[in-house]
Amino acid sequence: MAIIIVLILAALLILWGIGVQRKLVNGDELCKNALSQIGVQQNSRWDALTALVELVKSYNEHEYNTLKDIIAQRREIGPSSTVEEANAQESALGKVFSQVKLVAERYPDLKANEQYLKTMDSVNVYENQVRLSRMTFNDTVTKFNRMVRQFPDSIVAGLLKFAVKDYLKEPEGKTEMPSMNIGK
Repeated sequence: MAIIIVLILAALLILWGIGVQRKLVNGDELCKNALSQIGVQQNSRWDALTALVELVKSYNEHEYNTLKDIIAQRREIGPSSTVEEANAQESALGKVFSQVKLVAERYPDLKANEQYLKTMDSVNVYENQVRLSRMTFNDTVTKFNRMVRQFPDSIVAGLLKFAVKDYLKEPEGKTEMPSMNIGK
């Protein structure tokens, strides 16, 4: 009789461990997916900014070359990327955007260009989508980290080498959406 009780307890413990492992894998995949979504949104924003840089080309070759050099820093962000890589891309995107806004201020004709206005609207949409994707990622990481840290699931997480994930940090000095006001 004691052997049957021990076998039942062992079976329950194994089933519980399998359940926890499945939850952890699911959470890990959700984190990877959320980071990948940030990459998709950043790529859209890179494309819009690249189109703006092409518009700048017709106004000033020096400005164009400077922006082209910054755009060369573009990197793909996907499920296997790190939080640091996503943050670095966010910083590079911010640099390009700041430079484009500076050029637009110097050339009023550029600011009045219909293509420029449409592309700036696209950048605004993509900026918001990146912000939402970053929030989703951090929410997903919070849920995953709770699973990894809370007892008794933390036992299985430790045995299976699941570790707490890093959060995306808000870029320094950036606490709200950048102004897209281009003045007409």
